Amino acid sequence: MQSDNNLKSYLNLHLIVFIWGFTAVLGELISIRDASLVWYRMLLAGIFLLAYLLLTKRKFLLPAKATLQLVFVGLLIAIHWIFFFRAIDISNVSVTLAMFSTGAFFASILEPIFYNRKMLWYEILFGLIIIACLCVIMNVEVKYLEGMVCALFSVFMGVVFTIFNGKLTNQHDAAVISLYEFFAGFFFVSLYLIYDGRFTLEFFELSGKDWLYLFVLSSVCTAYAFTASVGVMRKLSPYTVMLTTNLEPVYGIFLAYFIIGDSEQMSVPFYVVSVVILATVIANGVVKQYYSKE
Repeated sequence: MQSDNNLKSYLNLHLIVFIWGFTAVLGELISIRDASLVWYRMLLAGIFLLAYLLLTKRKFLLPAKATLQLVFVGLLIAIHWIFFFRAIDISNVSVTLAMFSTGAFFASILEPIFYNRKMLWYEILFGLIIIACLCVIMNVEVKYLEGMVCALFSVFMGVVFTIFNGKLTNQHDAAVISLYEFFAGFFFVSLYLIYDGRFTLEFFELSGKDWLYLFVLSSVCTAYAFTASVGVMRKLSPYTVMLTTNLEPVYGIFLAYFIIGDSEQMSVPFYVVSVVILATVIANGVVKQYYSKE
């Protein structure tokens, strides 16, 4: 029975990672861009989560200190998503997701700082390999350089808020954490859009196709994927989850090529180097597992 449960959780994890890969494709298909898209995404995802918490009759009121912490992380998430969709807008899905393979490298640097542990030699080695690969990609696909920089900054912010969330999930329900963070991010993005004068009649005049894509993005790819991933992580080892999550760029680039078409076709060296980056990230997980057993 335990084996069946693990298999079900593992298949569910692959579905979640596949959904995450589809997020970038939706970002390209939706006509609104960067901050405007994040505004709709965080608002709708927050509404879906609030409805979920009310239906399941969960308590979601938190102390002032915890609320302030979650508000700060919500700001980080908003910045992360804005630069993520900005990167897709000025480059493409394939370039953006290839940069997201560097998340493990950023984590190997930031985790020791946040958790006060020493850096590991193999994490530094794999990090240098990834940097070398990024240099090759930037030379090969130099026309997408600005998009690569935006994607790398998005990854960096993503790792930072993930580390903060790693501490908060031990104290509060994951769905409640997301609820506060989504509405906090929505608030900060609203302030920016007001300052930038974006709230016009045209801002709210979306096509039926945009509303459909936004519904899928905010409900399936955001609210559902997050809550489902928390349940899966309670049944599978962190090592299994980490290795499977590294397939997100693969799924995303594959989907982008077949759904969006020729605009996603990259040079052969780009795909070769992307494979090397992914292999390096997986090797990092394998080595880490080996030394943890030792």
